[in-house]
Amino acid sequence: MTRSPIDPVKLDKLAEVAIRVGLQLAEGQDLVLTGPSTALPLIRKIAEHAYKVGAGVVTPIISDEEVILARYRHANAASFDKAANWLYEGMASAFSRNAARLAIAGDNPMMLAGQDPAKVARANKANSMAYKPALEKITGFDVNWNIVAYPSPAWAKQVFPDDAEDVAIEKLADAIFAASRVDVADPISAWKDHNANLKKRWSWLNEHAFASLAYTGPGTDVTIGLADGHQWKGGASQSKNGITCNPNIPTEEVFTTPHALRVEGHVSSTKPLSHNGTLIDGIRVKFEGGKIVEAKATKGEDVLNKVMDTDEGGRRIGEVALVPHSSPISQSGILFYNTLFDENAASHIALGQCYADCFINGKSLTPEQIQAQGGNKSLIHIDWMIGSDKIDIDGIKADGSRVPVMRKGEWATA
Repeated sequence: MTRSPIDPVKLDKLAEVAIRVGLQLAEGQDLVLTGPSTALPLIRKIAEHAYKVGAGVVTPIISDEEVILARYRHANAASFDKAANWLYEGMASAFSRNAARLAIAGDNPMMLAGQDPAKVARANKANSMAYKPALEKITGFDVNWNIVAYPSPAWAKQVFPDDAEDVAIEKLADAIFAASRVDVADPISAWKDHNANLKKRWSWLNEHAFASLAYTGPGTDVTIGLADGHQWKGGASQSKNGITCNPNIPTEEVFTTPHALRVEGHVSSTKPLSHNGTLIDGIRVKFEGGKIVEAKATKGEDVLNKVMDTDEGGRRIGEVALVPHSSPISQSGILFYNTLFDENAASHIALGQCYADCFINGKSLTPEQIQAQGGNKSLIHIDWMIGSDKIDIDGIKADGSRVPVMRKGEWATA
């Protein structure tokens, strides 16, 4: 029998962590589970652990690279302005009935690299519009949700192109397991400790109640205003249904909502952004009144501008997150070509939709109230990295006084 390059014990631990830490799935709760066909081994393990804790019904929705590519190769032009509205309406309905949401990341990051960018942009926009009812349930934290990752062959070869496929898969699997804290004897306890450390950081930020953050470093001099009544979060968070979950596994960030109208200055990316088959690198943008009025990139500039033009909120930011340069993912030195990991290697911002949960009493605020307090609204939410060991960040209070938050990419306080 051929040895699997993916450690079955650690894969089982990842599935258990996804259910018991990521979701804290409640007895009797249904689960909507999405993932690529290459991730079937993890999909099956997650279903097993979900039913072990008393899940109601686990419904897997599986995508396939060849089916996706068939559309770009053979579909007529009108196809690219359509999406499976019925599917997303069903998902939104499931979330309204308290179903949990779990997504497995593992698609080939360069799957659409050879396709017509205009078709990709049209399909993405149609999909974003169709997904909106379901996405609002997630960004509004109506239910407990989680994302984990699986080392698909195409993804592994993208990350480790010089290795044989089985070696690349094993390396990526080991990196995923380490970042997800399932390579230790007791992953559940490890996540408990990690969540406590993240809580210490966001509690300190909430105590200071900064009005804005000022970033300085090579290619960056920007002040990011924070939304009125914002609150910092990170790691474990309670959803509106009362269940505490860890939305992202892995996670190294503490994050909050910026004010969509109060960002001034210029900022440069510090790591490439892999977006729908395009590597966008060397991003440089200029903000005026919260809006990106100028955007350049050494690679993928056209795609960057197209995605920002999805809607009015696409050129404003909906999230600001702090990650120390010494984070395990940063220190691994691996470019994952996957935002779930790469965003946890550096402080970052996100174009587009904000998280309603990052407001004091956010669970009771209406969309109109969130917007009035500075929260951004958009069909997109795309994270890109602006932190490094050369970036300093100050917190600025309402009276103008400044407090060091990060120095050379590390927390300024112990």
